[in-house]
Amino acid sequence: MTKTFHQPVDAAEVPRFAGQATFMRLPPVTSAEGLDIALVGIPWDGGTTNRAGARHGPREVRSMTSLMRRAHHVSGVVPFDAANIADVGDLSVNPINLLNGLQRIETGMAKIVAAGALPLSVGGDHLTTLPVLRALRKSQAGPIGMIHFDAHSDTNDTYFGDNPYTHGTPFRRAIEEGVLDPKRVVQIGIRGSVYDPGEHDWARAQGIRIIYMEEFVRRGAASVMEEARRIAGTGPTYVTFDIDSIDPSMAPGTGTPEIGGFTTREAQEMVRLLPGVNIIGADVVEVAPPFDVGNMTALAGATIMFELLCVMADMIGKRRKS
Repeated sequence: MTKTFHQPVDAAEVPRFAGQATFMRLPPVTSAEGLDIALVGIPWDGGTTNRAGARHGPREVRSMTSLMRRAHHVSGVVPFDAANIADVGDLSVNPINLLNGLQRIETGMAKIVAAGALPLSVGGDHLTTLPVLRALRKSQAGPIGMIHFDAHSDTNDTYFGDNPYTHGTPFRRAIEEGVLDPKRVVQIGIRGSVYDPGEHDWARAQGIRIIYMEEFVRRGAASVMEEARRIAGTGPTYVTFDIDSIDPSMAPGTGTPEIGGFTTREAQEMVRLLPGVNIIGADVVEVAPPFDVGNMTALAGATIMFELLCVMADMIGKRRKS
């Protein structure tokens, strides 16, 4: 059965620096039909409030995924044997019209969801997650849960007057629209200066569990992820990983860096503790190559993407066998 699944180009046959740049060196396809997991780029940063550049994230992360090998060295998972996976390209975007850009992303993601594939996307700024969640919500019986790794809560209300759509507001909008169930949302790694001491009051009042970086340091990954899995429960859950959750000493190429973040090793450990969560989609966002150094942020994004891919593919493979 596994012979019918798409397979990555063999780096022992074609050098990593050669050939077409696709996520994980998998075949490019034009449709998600027949796929278990669709790898997709969302090259759009229309919600960025300061340092733009995440629109270039998918291209650079694609390049760095050439460094990912077939098997996970800890879990032993070979995602390409457990699930049918391919690169479906980039969603159509509009860099000069925010609302149209959001609609294009939602429409493109809805086609992937309708085909029956789980999306694993690379942004793009964090506002790209809102239309993805909207598309997923339409396929579910109720609101979605979310495990959210980030330096920022992204639950602010408006910016620059009454503008409701920026990369600092997506999850407030998602809760208001009934897309997310706030009581099944956990945010991990929140830190840094804020606009106001009560900035997170609204999020907490809705039922969101905010785990600040200081609490993570005290408790450690195993304890925090045990709680995260309990909050998510057995219902459909989205996993979103903002690269700025990682300390800028290890991931400098991002729009809003905050010192005091996760090490890359801690980030990997947390993703490896996701099994048991009913994941219906995931993303890595806010990789901004113009601010990167030696492609190290793009490499971090590619590695987290591979970690998520292994968890999702293993989940699918186990369901197929049961």
